[in-house]
Order: sequence, then C-alpha cells, then structure tokens
Amino acid sequence: MVCALGLTDQLVGITHECDYPPEVQGKPIIVTSVLPLETMTQREIDEAVTARLRNGQSLYQVDERLLNDLQPDIIITQDLCQVCAPSGNELSQALKVLSKKPEIVWMTPKSISGIEDNIRALGKATGLDRRAEEVIAGGRARLESIATQTRAMPVRPRVFCMEWLDPIYCSGHWVPELVRIAGGLDELGREGSDSVRIPWDDVRKWDPEFLIVIPCGFHIDKVIEQTPKLCEYDGWAGLAAVRKSQVYAVDANSYFARPGPRVIDGAELLAHLFYPDTFSWDGPSTAYKHVELTQFSRFR
Repeated sequence: MVCALGLTDQLVGITHECDYPPEVQGKPIIVTSVLPLETMTQREIDEAVTARLRNGQSLYQVDERLLNDLQPDIIITQDLCQVCAPSGNELSQALKVLSKKPEIVWMTPKSISGIEDNIRALGKATGLDRRAEEVIAGGRARLESIATQTRAMPVRPRVFCMEWLDPIYCSGHWVPELVRIAGGLDELGREGSDSVRIPWDDVRKWDPEFLIVIPCGFHIDKVIEQTPKLCEYDGWAGLAAVRKSQVYAVDANSYFARPGPRVIDGAELLAHLFYPDTFSWDGPSTAYKHVELTQFSRFR
C-alpha cells in the first residue's frame, strides 16, 4: 500500500516478511519472527503458534532500539490476526520506549471494502487522499470487469481454498469474496470472518471441482513442498478436483494472504484457473502450478 501511493522513499523500516515491491528489500527490518518457520512442518507451526497464543506469548519480536533510532512519524500496523503480524500488545510495549510518539494507522480488514478503507486511511494520514482514491478506483474497475463476465456464466464450479494443509483450514476474510467475484462457489469458506479448522470429511462432502492450495504465509515454492501431504487424506483420489485434474498450488503470499492492492491480481488469477478460455493470466508464470497426481508418492 505504501509503495502504491508512491511513498517508497519515505518508508524507513519494514518487517522480515516485507518483500514486495523489490524496492523495499534492504530497508531496516524492525520486526522478526520468534519461531524458526523455515525448518518447521505445517503441523509443527500450528502446534507452536497455538501453544504460544494460549500462554499469552508473542509470535514476533520488535527491535525497539532500531525503531527509536528511525523515529517514524507514522507506524502502519494491524490488529486483525495475532498470527500474521505484531498486534496491539507488541506495539503498545514498543511505543513505551519511543522518545517521539508517532501516529498509528491501524488496519483490520476483513473484506475487499475493508482493504479499500485501509488504503484510504493511509492516504489521509500521508496527505495523499487523491492518489488513494485512484488506486481504489483502479482496483474496483478490474474487479467489476471480472464480475460482469462471471455473472453471465451458467454454472459456478464448486471450489475449496485450503488455507492450511495440516490441520486443514478453510479460507476466510476476503478470499471467499475473491472466489465469488472470479465465478466460483466455496461454501466452506467464511467470507468476512476468520479462517478456521474444518474436518476433512467436510471437504469430501463438498467434493470441490477446484482445489486451490493457498497456505497463509507461503510463496509458491513452499506451497509446492506441502502438496504431497494431500495424498494422505482418505478419499483424496475420489475428489472431483483430483479426478478432473483441477488442483492448483498458488503463491498465497503474493496474491491472497496479504490485504493489499495485489488481491486484485488474486481475483484475476482465480478467474483464469476457473475459466481459462475466458480469462488470461498476464502475471508471472510462478504465480501458480498445476498439481499432478503423479507428483504424489501415494494416494488413497
């Protein structure tokens, strides 16, 4: 959002997860994870996160000394998900050591309109209201172009966006909305609400025709590493999506997990996967990968 408003040069600090656009790489990192996520399985990550949150422990560390040295005028943070980034508790602690109290721009989006409100709030805080509205209008136009065409489709395919593989989580917040705009139907998703654990039997009963593997916090290479886990679930080979060869791993971090301007690209990507003859994909070829059954060592 910061860079979309043209504020790249004013951005003085980032988190360890901030990697887009490339111009932000190399800026001082103020926030890091306390967990060695790179060496952990999805089951281990889920268990560690659950345990730390249950015990009131943070998942992130804020470099308070660096933050004080940088003296930001504005801190942009979120209060939506304790798992995804530092939330109110960590920030409140960090603010105690700052000699200069910055303005805090809180972001708690649960929908596309919520993301738009966040862009608008950032524009207001930085004196770039007009640019913010231009970014919002551009995104809306692209979404409406997709929706206009998908509304005319006679049948909407059954879709399941799997936001975590072990244990299984459905998608939440803005992702089911992206699916709907792209012409799909995900009755397991929780539009405008949190992603939650669901039983594998619920997936089998829904029998999705498209299975989109979209684990939160993962880029495409890491997503692909996780896909063999799918073959361990009973009845995997019987799913319509598997029989129709419509299982896709996608770059969740770039297009779905992060509430920013690129969720518009996510809607365009889904539309291409659901209706490849109608919608083209002009983004990177690394945005998604077709998951073949032959990639799995075994399945049931």
